[in-house]
Amino acid sequence: MKLARTSWHRIFLGKCANAEFESNGPGTKTMTSILSDLEERNVLAQVSDRTALVQHLSSSGRVVYAGFDPSAPSLHVGNLVPLITLRRFQMAGHKPIALVGGATGLIGDPSGREDERTLNDKSTVEDWVEQITQQITQFLDVSGDKGASVVNNMEWTEPLQLLSFLRDVGKHFSVNSMIQRDSVKSRLDRAGSGISFTEFAYMLLQANDYLELARRYDCTLQFGGSDQWGNIVSGMDLVRRVLEKNVYGLTFHLITKSDGQKYGKTSSGAVWLDPSLTSPYSFYQYWLNMADSEVGQLLNTFTLLPLDEREVLRISAIERPEEREAQLSLARNLTKWVHGTEALRSAESISRALFHGNIEELAINEIEQLWQDGLDRVEVIEATPVTVALSDSGLAASRSAARRLIRSNGIALNGERIVDEDAVISRSHALYGRFHLIRRGRKAWCVARHADAE
Repeated sequence: MKLARTSWHRIFLGKCANAEFESNGPGTKTMTSILSDLEERNVLAQVSDRTALVQHLSSSGRVVYAGFDPSAPSLHVGNLVPLITLRRFQMAGHKPIALVGGATGLIGDPSGREDERTLNDKSTVEDWVEQITQQITQFLDVSGDKGASVVNNMEWTEPLQLLSFLRDVGKHFSVNSMIQRDSVKSRLDRAGSGISFTEFAYMLLQANDYLELARRYDCTLQFGGSDQWGNIVSGMDLVRRVLEKNVYGLTFHLITKSDGQKYGKTSSGAVWLDPSLTSPYSFYQYWLNMADSEVGQLLNTFTLLPLDEREVLRISAIERPEEREAQLSLARNLTKWVHGTEALRSAESISRALFHGNIEELAINEIEQLWQDGLDRVEVIEATPVTVALSDSGLAASRSAARRLIRSNGIALNGERIVDEDAVISRSHALYGRFHLIRRGRKAWCVARHADAE
């Protein structure tokens, strides 16, 4: 399964790469400027020196990096922005580095935070580093001369001695300048908040990462979210002072929904890339349910689709919103990229079964996805009344309300209409001996599982 997913991933990215190239005479190809493409997509927020950077990137083989701190056991959908950008640079002939912050993850980045992070123990962070490293290698091509590298900043941070670090790195930083960085200033300005020296020092550690990558790999470009601008500039300054060379930085807009909520966040938590934390079905549905007013920018940000295809989909969302064509493209592209062809097929199969009533077509692993996070759920035992399952799952406000729904022919159990108010749930009629799908009306569902199911 993993090999099949990786194989599709490379084919897909290769096709998208070719779509971005234009012929420039026999046997040659040139690529539209990555910066121009990011600007056209309204992704680019800040660039340290655009003119110089365009010239710098006109030569292939530049080394670029983005960082990923292990603050959880999995990456989330927000991390797809730097991941897809690393891949863009790789397609343009540059070498990407994904830095996993085994050291900085022990400290915690204050950027975008209203309060102090809870510090995780070292063994937990080490486990998360390993899991995230494995995830990243599924999104980047690690083969060949331009193959991506995944590095852990613990490699050079752990051996540091305090006095040497203060003398060699700390001396290049002005506290006056550091407290003016947005990530620090916002915390200092917030009543009752403040910032610990631990998080205050994060900026120095990230800057030192840029210095080490510049020294070891000749890395010349760092990018991240717009809340990272201060940290990136600090790293650029440190490289210039110590190595006496110019390096660059750019940031992306932090995209949010119309209500101000970050993408990748839901009422139930983050949308993870690990299928054991967010099922492929829920991942697919997350993108499918995006607002018409927002889906155009999401296609810009999260896909490699060329401009003409994105424009057709954007217009469709405006003129024919009932068709959900743009949302379908977004959901299909991202589910296939993140989870693979088979997972996309499964997510679409589940959607068809739930919204068209063909639940007998569902495979056991698809029902397990619904139990994991796809639907409201309830555990039952043998002979649990249907009215109890309805009220406990939230499909009915009460048991009396559940009886009224049954009397009005509004309830179906495993595709069969319930007509008896005293009907009970029996394992003998369970799907795969464990599950029951209960439907209220046409679109409201829950999944019931027998409590002794393994």
